[in-house]
Amino acid sequence: MTDDIASLITALRQARTFEDAAMTTLTAMLDVGTGALAASSFAGRGRILRGMVHLRPGDGYRRLVVADLGNPASSSPAVQAAHSLPSTSAWRWVVERGLPVAIDVNVGVVEAGGSEQPIQSAAGGVSQETRARLLDREVTHLFAIPLRAPGGTIDGMISMEADCRAAIGRPFVFTTCQDTLQQMTDVAELFLCTLPLRTTAAPVPDEHLPVIGASMAGVIQMLGVFAQQEETLLLSGPTGSGKSRLARWCHARSARNGKVFETLDLSTVPEELQMAELVGWRKGAFTGAVKDTAGALTRAEGGSLFIDEVDKLSLKAQAGLLRVLEERRYRPLGDSATEKAADVRFLVGTNTRLAERVRSGAFREDLYFRINVLPLRVPPLKERRDEIALWAAHMLARRQNRSMGGDASLSEQAKDLLQGQPWPGNLRQLDNIVRRAYALALMDIDAATHPLVIEALHVQRALAYEEGAGNRSLIDLFQSTAAEFVNEAERRRAAGGVLDLDFADALRGFAVGVAIEREGSKEAALRLLGKGVIVDQRNYSKLVQRDLARVEAFCRLLGERSLPAFVAPEAEGSGRPGGGHSSH
Repeated sequence: MTDDIASLITALRQARTFEDAAMTTLTAMLDVGTGALAASSFAGRGRILRGMVHLRPGDGYRRLVVADLGNPASSSPAVQAAHSLPSTSAWRWVVERGLPVAIDVNVGVVEAGGSEQPIQSAAGGVSQETRARLLDREVTHLFAIPLRAPGGTIDGMISMEADCRAAIGRPFVFTTCQDTLQQMTDVAELFLCTLPLRTTAAPVPDEHLPVIGASMAGVIQMLGVFAQQEETLLLSGPTGSGKSRLARWCHARSARNGKVFETLDLSTVPEELQMAELVGWRKGAFTGAVKDTAGALTRAEGGSLFIDEVDKLSLKAQAGLLRVLEERRYRPLGDSATEKAADVRFLVGTNTRLAERVRSGAFREDLYFRINVLPLRVPPLKERRDEIALWAAHMLARRQNRSMGGDASLSEQAKDLLQGQPWPGNLRQLDNIVRRAYALALMDIDAATHPLVIEALHVQRALAYEEGAGNRSLIDLFQSTAAEFVNEAERRRAAGGVLDLDFADALRGFAVGVAIEREGSKEAALRLLGKGVIVDQRNYSKLVQRDLARVEAFCRLLGERSLPAFVAPEAEGSGRPGGGHSSH
């Protein structure tokens, strides 16, 4: 083991966060690169510029850490934005080959290989956009190594950049020290892919993003870095998670702020009209084209265009969008003479895993890599529980201001109930529930004379109306029930009382009672619920009586005047349903 590797291992053992490990690794690798350059024939004629650790598992960036030899402060987000945009060509080759890649930027050549395989050259492997971006920050040579998670998946890469014009068209020193750099990456991978991310302070909320919880702070920080760039931003996440709002937030922090922000939602556009909606058309271009119509590109001129649900594009339209992205020019349908420049910043949204669509042949691979420049994953609401009550309060205040003004609030129990829901429809579903609960609350009080408070009962009733509620999983329903049990415990504590945990056993009694009603007898009900052995031993009556007594006690504790049907008959002395008293 070389001294470089041993020193790196010792230093990594002291790391406590991903950022610590990333900076430690980059410092060591840059030292190796600088030493190799000093010992080469290019000594004094080139310089190692910077190293970067790109953590981008799955569908988006999680962190981008930069060590810049010319600017030690470059690990800050502001400097990252100016100097550390990723090379899409390097990422594509790293993912496709699973090997280190070296790029000669000036001649546009990628060399992919490793110590166990011969290096292969591929002319034209670097996009013009990537070349222009790298040359603009004086990068002539780039080296990238895949970053593998413990399971073997490529969760990112480590890249190094250099400026050495004397080496244009010739092998650079990265390839001569490749084995050492690979060993360092092998040592660092476990730390980089398993250490926790450093907690980041949430940006200040604003009109475009009024709620930013700790769970979203890292995502928003990365988005703030990417917002300042012109390259395509890819936002992936489930429907209703807020991709459109984040795209608008990004536009507001870009150099195009103050210009138009246009949205093209492909879920509402038939396949045969997709390109027409994008580029526009001239009168008579197709049946129904009765007048010249500007497309989304024209409407977004000078500003930003958010193309939502890009996965809905037909293969033909995908080819058209790829041409627009690569050439930045387009023609309206039916116009063979006029070609327009596409002066827009592209923001793209999807609720699917595009990489899987590429593997199935439903999405073009070249388009995928062309829009996968700055990818970010937007977490579902169930992963952002610290934001649920805050978003609900914001939605309620917005509804109240539009309706009658004044104050409106959510009770603590209502907040708890909302936070306990699974929210498969994300923010869109939460907004619907808040609107419905608001309407129900207005029916219960005189809002003109009393402050409007959304209680847990209003939320419960709003949720009960939710279409498709019967499709919720048993786990979700159990979680909701548990949340309500805890809510009741908190209400009793506030009143000086207590709700004993033993009353949670009433759920078992409810299951027994419902099964008896459906099966028609105690025996059949218990067999359904896996208690056939007890039935065969003929000693089940006391078991049933005990379970149903728990239900009765729980109902009376809560002050319910009417008991469930499977409890009430025996409570009145007429025997339980399902065949009366057992003789066993």
